[in-house]
Amino acid sequence: MRLQSILFLVLASAAVGMSGASAQISDGVVRIGILNDQSGVYADLGGQGSVVAARMAVEDAGGSVLGKPVEVVFADHQNKADVGMAVARRWFEIAGVDIAIGFDNSAVALAVEQLAADLNRIVIAGAVGSTAFTGKGCTSTEVAWVHDSYALTTSLAKSIVAEGGDTWFFISVDYAFGHSMEADATSAVQSAGGKVLGSVRHPLGTSDFSSYLLQAQASGAKVVAFANSGGDMITAIKQANEFGLAKRQSLVSMLVFISDVHSMELQAAQGLKFVTAFYWDRNDESRAWSKRFFARYGKMPTMAQAGTYSAVSHYLKSVAAAGTDDAKPVMAKMRELPVEDFYTRNGHVREDGRMVHDMYFAQVKKPSESTKPWDYYEILGVIPGSQAFRSLVDSDCPLVTH
Repeated sequence: MRLQSILFLVLASAAVGMSGASAQISDGVVRIGILNDQSGVYADLGGQGSVVAARMAVEDAGGSVLGKPVEVVFADHQNKADVGMAVARRWFEIAGVDIAIGFDNSAVALAVEQLAADLNRIVIAGAVGSTAFTGKGCTSTEVAWVHDSYALTTSLAKSIVAEGGDTWFFISVDYAFGHSMEADATSAVQSAGGKVLGSVRHPLGTSDFSSYLLQAQASGAKVVAFANSGGDMITAIKQANEFGLAKRQSLVSMLVFISDVHSMELQAAQGLKFVTAFYWDRNDESRAWSKRFFARYGKMPTMAQAGTYSAVSHYLKSVAAAGTDDAKPVMAKMRELPVEDFYTRNGHVREDGRMVHDMYFAQVKKPSESTKPWDYYEILGVIPGSQAFRSLVDSDCPLVTH
C-alpha cells in the first residue's frame, strides 16, 4: 500500500483564537488522511485531485492550526472495505491520524465509520451514496459532506416522471451504493405515479454492459437509469449510445461527475439530466477557486474534490474554535459553525452527520452550446438543502430523537 505524507509547517507567533501553549493537540500535529480510490474506476472523480484540494485547504489555513503543523497523508483503498479498514486502523492506532476524509465508496465508508467511532476519530464522507452512512449506521463522529442517494435521485426522478418518463428500468452497480441509489429512485418513481419495469445489477468495474443493455432495451421502459458512477457509468453510457438506446429510450444517470463528462466528451454525454452538489462555473466564487485548482491539477474539480477542500477547511476552523483536535469537542464545533465558502452557503451539519446544503438540477450541454473548455453543464434549477436531503423526521439514525 502506497502511503505518502505532505507536511505543511508554518511557524507563527500566535495561533487562531489562542496561544499554542494552551492548545491541546495530540502529539503536536493535526493529521488529515485522504482515503479514496487512487487507481480504479473512481480515481478520476476523487483520487489525487482530492489530495490536491486538501493541500490547498491546509495552505489557505496558513499551514497550521492552534500553532501546530497540519500534515496530510493519503492512501488507496482499492475499493475494498478490508483494505480501507486496514489503512484506517494503522492510521488511527499507530500513525496518529485524527480524521479520515473521502472514501468515494459506500462499502469502505461504512466499514471505516464504525472503526473511527470505536477509536474516537472523525470520518467525513465525500462522494458516498449510501444513506445508511447517516442513517442506521450513523455515529457521533461522522459527517457526510457531498451527497447521498436520496439527494441524487428523489427530485430528479419525480421531475422526469412528471415530464412523461413514467416507466423505468435500472442498471445498478452491485454493492451498497448501487442498492441505495436504486431503492431511493424506485421509491421516488413510484410516489410520483411511475412504474419500475425491471432492474439488473453488475459488478464494480464492468467492461461489457451488452447483456444489461439488451435487457433494458427489451423491457420497453421509457427511461433507462444508471445507478452507478465513475468508470462504470462512462462505459455504460458509451455502450448504450453504440447500441442506439438513446434514440428509443431516455438515458438517465443518477450520478454524474464533470470528470465523467470530460472523459465521454459532449457528443456522447449531451442531454444527460442529473443532480449535482457543485459546478465550477456556477458563480464568481466557484470559478475563482476552480481556476486555482486547475492551475495545480490540470483539470476542473469534481464535486468530490471541491467538497474535500470545503470539509478540510471546516474541520480546521472547528479545531481552532474547539482549542483541541479531540474528536468530540471538534464535532460539536462542526455542528455549531455554519459552512460558508465557495462550495456552499448556509450549510450546516445536522445531528445525524448530514451536511445540509443546496443541490442543483443540471443537464449536459450539446457540443454547439459549449463556448469554452470545461463548459459542460447548464444549471436548470436549485434544490434547497431542506428539500434535497431526507428529513430528520424520517431518519433511522439512532442518534436522532423523534
